[in-house]
Parts: sequence; C-alpha cells; structure tokens
Amino acid sequence: MSFRASLEEVVKSVSGSVACSVMGFDGIAVETVQPDAQSAADLDVGTALIEYGNLLSQLKQAAEGLKTGQVTEISVNTDKLLTIMRMVNNDYYVVLALLPDGNYGKGRYALRLAAPKLAREL
Repeated sequence: MSFRASLEEVVKSVSGSVACSVMGFDGIAVETVQPDAQSAADLDVGTALIEYGNLLSQLKQAAEGLKTGQVTEISVNTDKLLTIMRMVNNDYYVVLALLPDGNYGKGRYALRLAAPKLAREL
C-alpha cells in the first residue's frame, strides 16, 4: 500500500478530516492528502502542520532528557483545528488535521493503525 493510499484510508474513515500527511522533522511532507481544501480555506493548514512538527521535535528531546520514554502521540487542539500527530519512526510522523466537530477519537485510532503501515513503506 502506498503512502497516499494509507492517508486516503485515514481521511475517508474519519469525519471532519481536513488534511493527513506523512512528514519528516525537516518540515518536508512526504505525502499529503487534503480531501476538501474548501473546508479549511481560511486556515493555513500546511504551515500549522510544519510548526506543530517543531513542537513534536521539542517534546521528543524533552522526553529523552527526562528519561520518560519515547513520545508516541501528541495533539494540539484549537477552536478552529484539531491536530493529532503520531510517530512513525525516529525521523517521520503522521499528522491528521480535523475540523473542531471532527471525530477526534476515531482520528487517534486511525493514526494508530496507519503508523505501522507507513513505517513499513519508509
């Protein structure tokens, strides 16, 4: 299964999906699926995903320094966008952006299932 197919599977299964992407910590998206660009027309989703990746990177370093174990998932929830990020491996993560009324729980579940598939592709 390709990156695109895995990401499409996530957005099709989670209501309210705005974007799903596999990204590297260098800020470059490997693949992105944006099912309905109009639903987030007033949001700069691409930039948000990159900036939130910086947060994930900082949290990874903090967890290592504190010896609390590896970060597996974080979310940043604002009044306009719910963002869930899950580690794929040490260099890549998968991120799902949802509208505020999106299915957050299903999004977490879908990323948990997708991450191992994406890791095998990398």
